[in-house]
Amino acid sequence: MEFTAGGRLEVRITPDDVGKRVSVRCLSDAEAPVAKFTDTVGVLTSWNTGVLLITRRTGESVRIPESSLVAGKVVPAAPARRRGPAADFAELVRVTARAWQPLERERLGDWELRAAGGFTRRANSVLPLGDPGLPIDAALARVTDWYAGRGLPAYIQTATGAAGTQEALCTELEARGWQREVTAQVQVGGLAAVGDLDADVSRVQLSRSVEEPWLRRYQRFGVPGPHVLQVLRSGPSVWFATVPGTGEVPAAIGRCVVDGRWAGFMAVEVDPALRRQGLATAVMAALARRALDEGASAAWLQVESDNDGGRALYEAMGFGVHHHYHHYRTL
Repeated sequence: MEFTAGGRLEVRITPDDVGKRVSVRCLSDAEAPVAKFTDTVGVLTSWNTGVLLITRRTGESVRIPESSLVAGKVVPAAPARRRGPAADFAELVRVTARAWQPLERERLGDWELRAAGGFTRRANSVLPLGDPGLPIDAALARVTDWYAGRGLPAYIQTATGAAGTQEALCTELEARGWQREVTAQVQVGGLAAVGDLDADVSRVQLSRSVEEPWLRRYQRFGVPGPHVLQVLRSGPSVWFATVPGTGEVPAAIGRCVVDGRWAGFMAVEVDPALRRQGLATAVMAALARRALDEGASAAWLQVESDNDGGRALYEAMGFGVHHHYHHYRTL
């Protein structure tokens, strides 16, 4: 990381740069015989009472005393993609939302309050895409009351790590005691590369409807009520993939939603006893080929950041991280 200008380290940021992406170097151990430095890159989300708060791409917040700064500068916004199709956050966040729709929604300015009987955080959280039309404390009170009236905890889904994401809102929530429960990656890739995977798709059965065997493998609920089925069936063009097993529970399943040029992959699950046999690859390839037939060319998926196996699998398929998303919950 290069900070020098004319041979000198310079601090070229001020509180007026809040909201911009910055790169800073600070003295991390003033007592060490040899100076030790720490470099941080992210969005400068606040600069108050002598402390900088920088939110990294992953959503992690770093507090840096102003007195420890030895260099700092504004840097270009993070690129929207590392590989795969070009996409901005505004487009992708709406595509992913259409693929997993709630039963109930209500507008709060530019925020959308979503509920689906508690089935998954994605369908039971606020999608805050702009100004709520109220001061932040009033908006959060309205959110909390709305979910309490439905017997649900209040969640807000935020994103970090791309141009136009919500690092500042993350800081506002954390300052008010909201806790981050889950962080996941939104990854994108070329759809043709997934369809071209070397996989035996002959066992993969595709259907427009979600059948009972598919639900037995998808263990994300107790008894699947109408709200579960409605969420799973939601989306512009929905496909379910099943690889039959030896009993009543399939060996593998998957779900794909085709939406214009995009194909989104979800619920790819394999019998733990049958992993590393190419079943997930076969499910992905079969769904991708169907999506290509419908005119899609780009692919996206979501994988939790601590799912090392899933991330490795999707990276091998050509996917790369576009941004991270997080669910914050009020206590």
